[in-house]
Amino acid sequence: MGAAVGRACVVIAAFNEEGRIGATVEAAGRLPDVDDVWVVDDGSRDGTGDEARRRGARVVSLPRNAGKGRALMEGLRRVRAQAVALIDADLEESAAGVAPLLAAVLDGEADLAIGHVDRASSSRGFGFVKTFAAWGLRARCGRPFMSPLSGQRALARHALRHLLPLAPGWGVEVGMTMDAVRAGLRVVEIPVSIRHRVTGRDWRGLRHRAGQVWDIAAALAGRRLPPGTLASAGDPLPGEG
Repeated sequence: MGAAVGRACVVIAAFNEEGRIGATVEAAGRLPDVDDVWVVDDGSRDGTGDEARRRGARVVSLPRNAGKGRALMEGLRRVRAQAVALIDADLEESAAGVAPLLAAVLDGEADLAIGHVDRASSSRGFGFVKTFAAWGLRARCGRPFMSPLSGQRALARHALRHLLPLAPGWGVEVGMTMDAVRAGLRVVEIPVSIRHRVTGRDWRGLRHRAGQVWDIAAALAGRRLPPGTLASAGDPLPGEG
């Protein structure tokens, strides 16, 4: 017999987030209905994993940096909950703002709830990556999205059949959204109040954005199979079989 299925859990992919991950874990653990917080330490070179563990998270430590998509996969393989929230590691106390996403899934209003942060409160980058992702999703799915790159999401356990495996790297959000829409899942965007570290405009920021564009393009190009092909509806969910 499999492990008991809880109400909700949180999965966080974290890379070199010492000094921020602890507050994020604590805030996530206080979300209504959350039983567990999982942190996947994606090959960090600092004390991210130790800090998360001290603050109450269950920690999975990867030996080397695998990228956001694969790190989240490691966490999702371990979930035993009706709903799971995926959140960024640097939200700190503002992680409390993702509560409406979990509520929408647990109340049966959505299979995938995406957190939308309005322009006034979001980080001001160049905007090209977001525009590219929104264009790609509209072209592939036939509907617009305000926050195509939002890392704040909640999804129903049964949705994992259609969303796994996740797209690698920074293409994870776009790939997830595309798979959900094409599988006929109920996908909604809900306003959330969160804050996180701003990506700079220096060469590191440019390199980061270039990596995002590359991974997003790969996700858009690779998600061409019919709904249900990526993971059969008859395949067991994590914790089953």
